[in-house]
Amino acid sequence: MTDVFAQCPIFTSTHYLARQTTPKDANDLLQVYSDPAAVPLFNSDNCGGDDFHYQTLARMTKAIAYWQTEYAYHGFVRWSIIDRQTKKAIGTVEIFDRHADDFFDDTAILRLDLGSAYEQSEAIAEIMNLFLPQITNCFVSSNVATKAPRAAHARIDALKQLGFTGSSEVLVGHDGTAYTDYFTLPTRLAAIKVN
Repeated sequence: MTDVFAQCPIFTSTHYLARQTTPKDANDLLQVYSDPAAVPLFNSDNCGGDDFHYQTLARMTKAIAYWQTEYAYHGFVRWSIIDRQTKKAIGTVEIFDRHADDFFDDTAILRLDLGSAYEQSEAIAEIMNLFLPQITNCFVSSNVATKAPRAAHARIDALKQLGFTGSSEVLVGHDGTAYTDYFTLPTRLAAIKVN
């Protein structure tokens, strides 16, 4: 098993590369996190009121610093998704093992924040396939879950193609808030790359 907190792995596909997010990504990621068409599709569940709508470079840089702190404390890993043609960061993926007293215990939560230009089922499937085959090698959870609001039609299509199923269960936040719109997949199936 790879210790993602000892050294963050790099994953590549035909069009994308995933590597740990660093402050040098701030300018590119500001374009993603200030995109009004993208923000409603981000998963900010249980994030203390942060909606991930960042409109200044200072705020984006502060978010990246927080992500790096969480990584140092083994909270979660945040990767930048790089378009291999443009060499620009076009989004991020966060993954962590969740332990809780609800349905989503023993579940790796995968948060995909993507610029709206890439919110297409083929791009989403390719990006998800960077991570899904690695889930069992990097995380210990029995399932993986990701959020897709009802308006995220391309994302939902991609998740279904990858074998995810919609769940009617709620993820219960620290303050008791119930969060919905999750899709789940057993990690044993996530390890099988879907073309």
